[in-house]
Amino acid sequence: MNSTRHNRLPPWFRRSFKPSDAHDTWKLLRRYSICTVCESAKCPNLKECFSSKTATFLVLGPVCTRNCGFCSVERGTPASADPTEPERLASAASEMGLSYVVLTMVTRDDLEDGGGRHVAAVIESLRRKIPEVRVEALVSDLGGSIDSLELLLASRPDVFNHNIETVPRLYPEVRSRASYTRSLALLERASSARPCLPVKSGFMVGLGETEEEIVSLMKDIRSTGCRILTIGQYLRPSNQNLAVKSFVSPEKFQEFEALGREMGFHIVYSGPLVRSSYLAAEAYEKLRKGGNC
Repeated sequence: MNSTRHNRLPPWFRRSFKPSDAHDTWKLLRRYSICTVCESAKCPNLKECFSSKTATFLVLGPVCTRNCGFCSVERGTPASADPTEPERLASAASEMGLSYVVLTMVTRDDLEDGGGRHVAAVIESLRRKIPEVRVEALVSDLGGSIDSLELLLASRPDVFNHNIETVPRLYPEVRSRASYTRSLALLERASSARPCLPVKSGFMVGLGETEEEIVSLMKDIRSTGCRILTIGQYLRPSNQNLAVKSFVSPEKFQEFEALGREMGFHIVYSGPLVRSSYLAAEAYEKLRKGGNC
């Protein structure tokens, strides 16, 4: 795979920003005590998204029960789920003027339902506060609980998202407490349980995978019924995380995008700075306007 093997960012990552009101978004989120994965995961698109008065909300607290090698979210023993969070988050989203909300979550292996009930409560609160809102739920594997998945789907998210993250060979290093087959099963179950529900997934490149493994991974994801796919470059968020093995060129990302469309994905976003929730509302609208349920 054509790539640049060093940890200095290649020139295609250089961007400039005009003066913005990103700080206003940050202040609003602090006022409502809302966590975002943009901050916790040190997303490179944070300034762009905050300047546009949007964010990906991180529910169930800032502490994760797992220790994935790629992720900078704090890991440890989380606090109990905060029953005030659904209402606070809905109020923040309303004040931000959001018509499309992306929710994600820390993995909560300490909870019997994996946190599915709480995510459902957040979705329901958003619908009460903003009746026309569209909600994308980017969830953990919920510990493989089908009951938890069904409960979450009953809250009627407009998009169900679960990231595969990487190829199966790298799971022991990248997602040591996750399961490739369990994640695929979750996507397949969501697709079959709600045939018209857009199901979405994504993965990173640059962790040491081969091009052949990427192609096989894409086929596996598509076989679940997943219709929206995101592919982005892994960037090391801290010195405690896995090192970048390679930087993939924009041209190669374009090849992956074309391949994804050939495989039957309805929407494919593939690029160095693509993240699972990046341009999520645009992806949903493209799918809807295409007449795909």
